[in-house]
Amino acid sequence: MSGQEQHPLFRRIEERRRRAGRVREDVIVQAHGGGGKAMRDLIDDLVVRELSNPGLEVDEDQARLSLAELAARGDRIAFTTDSYVVTPLEFPGADIGKLAVNGTINDLAVGGATPLYLSCGLVIEEGLEVDVLRRILRSMGDAAKAAGVQIVTGDTKVVPKGAADRLFVNTTGIGVIPEGLTVASNRIESDDVIIVNGVLGDHGAAILVARGELNLDTEIPSDCAALHGLVNALTTTVDVHAMRDVTRGGLAAVLNELALASEVGMVVDAAAIPVRPEVAGFCEILGLEPVHLANEGKLVAAVPAAQADRALDVLRAHPLGSEAAIVARCRPAPPGVVTIDTGFGGERIFDMLVGEPLPRIC
Repeated sequence: MSGQEQHPLFRRIEERRRRAGRVREDVIVQAHGGGGKAMRDLIDDLVVRELSNPGLEVDEDQARLSLAELAARGDRIAFTTDSYVVTPLEFPGADIGKLAVNGTINDLAVGGATPLYLSCGLVIEEGLEVDVLRRILRSMGDAAKAAGVQIVTGDTKVVPKGAADRLFVNTTGIGVIPEGLTVASNRIESDDVIIVNGVLGDHGAAILVARGELNLDTEIPSDCAALHGLVNALTTTVDVHAMRDVTRGGLAAVLNELALASEVGMVVDAAAIPVRPEVAGFCEILGLEPVHLANEGKLVAAVPAAQADRALDVLRAHPLGSEAAIVARCRPAPPGVVTIDTGFGGERIFDMLVGEPLPRIC
C-alpha cells in the first residue's frame, strides 16, 4: 500500500500467498485427499488460486457471513443444493464447473432470490488429470465472478480409481429474497400465460453430441448461463406468479409440475415453442422431442395474461431473453393436466418422460 502501512489481515494473506504449495503431479493421487502436504498443495494451488476470493483466502473451516448484509437485501434467505455428474466434463459452451455455478444460481434466482454465496464440494477420482481439474476450477471461478457471487467454502475428497466418474461437483447456494416478492409454484392462476425465455434443448443436445457416440458433425453449444439478471429485470417490472428453470426433463416436466402445484390446466401451443434448427434436426434424426431435453439457461415464468406483452418486452430486451415466447396458456380445468394443441384442431396429453431414455446429462 503506497505511503501507508498494510492492514495486518491483508499482510497475513500476502504472506500465505508467498508460501502457498504447488501441485507437482500430473494426475490426482490418493495423497491429494489424505489431509497432509499433498492435500494442502492441491487446495492452495488449484482450489484457492483458481476460485480466488477473500473468503477462501482467510482459510477457515467455514464461511462467516454477515447477518447485517443479508438482512439489508431482503427478509428471507433462499438455500439450495445440487450435484453435477456430467460426461464429458468439458463440452461446447461450458463444463461441469460452469454448469455447477450457474445451475445453483438459477435455482436461487427462479425463487426470486439474489444469489450471493456458494459452496463447492469436489469428489475426485484418482487419476484425473491435474490440468483438467485446474481448467474446471478456473471456469468455476470465472463464472462466479461474472455472476457477482462468491464461492466461500467447500470440501475435497479423492476416491480410488473406479469409485467415481472422474469428477463429481456439489454446489450449495445462499441468496436473499427481497421483501414483498413472492414467486411460488402454487401461485399460478387460471388466466396466466407461460413464457419461456428462449430456444429449448440446446444443453441436452450439446452433451449427447459431445460424447461422440452419434457420429454427427454438427456442434451444438450448451445454453449454460446465469439467469438472475434476467429474473431481476422481470420481477421488478411484472407480477411474476411462478418461475422454474427448465433443466432435466425439459419443458414437459416443468409444466406438469407447475400445473399440479397450482391445480390449473395448461394448453401448450406446439407452433410457438422456440427450437434451434440444428436441435430440431438432431431430435428428428434420433426420434427425440426438444421439450424433453435438458436446458441450463432457460426458465419458464407464469404471468397474468394482461401483463404478457410487457413481460415479453422485458425479456427480449435482455441478451438471455431475445427469443422469448408465450408457449402455453392456463385454464381452470382439467386441473393439473397439461395438453398440447396439435395445430390440427385437437389436443393431446403433454406428459413428462416415463423412465430414463437418455443418459444423464447434468
